[in-house]
Amino acid sequence: MSLEIRKIVSFIEDVHREGARQISPPMHAAAVSAVIRNPWAGLGYVEDLYPLIEEVAPKLANAIVPNLIQIMGGPDNIAAYGKSATVGLSGEVEHASALIHTLRFGNVLRDQAAGTSFLSFTNKRGPAGANITIPMVHKTDRAERSHFLTIETHIADAPMADEIVVSIAAASSGRPFARIGNRHQDVEIGAV
Repeated sequence: MSLEIRKIVSFIEDVHREGARQISPPMHAAAVSAVIRNPWAGLGYVEDLYPLIEEVAPKLANAIVPNLIQIMGGPDNIAAYGKSATVGLSGEVEHASALIHTLRFGNVLRDQAAGTSFLSFTNKRGPAGANITIPMVHKTDRAERSHFLTIETHIADAPMADEIVVSIAAASSGRPFARIGNRHQDVEIGAV
């Protein structure tokens, strides 16, 4: 079975204000989601997911990563990134996880975004219209708290019971006016 994409959906936001303050330049963020047929749908319990992971994950990454890079205006405009997968109600959370927790998927975004950090993630099961929550981290410094971000969207008709929505996201900066950091007392053992 090969990759079957029903549709690709993009979500873009440009944040111009945070609270009472103007953001200059605006923070640009985007998410690109592929709605695909769950490659394990109807097969019952499958012990070895790897053959389909190796077949589907790279094709999936190549179908959506270039879109995100283009929307963001190139890798130099990406400061943070992340990923998410939501399997429909007839699937297993492991099916969603299988497609995004493989280097055959994650490395495509990491390489094209010129990043080195792991991709933060969510994976879950949900009905059509479920919230798609994509956490992000700084692309080269996963401990940079100012870049702990989340973008949230949804697709009204996805995932259907036999589908998976796989999403990636990026932002051009950290949180506007971030005021928390990696202070020494935060990293001491036992600090609250």
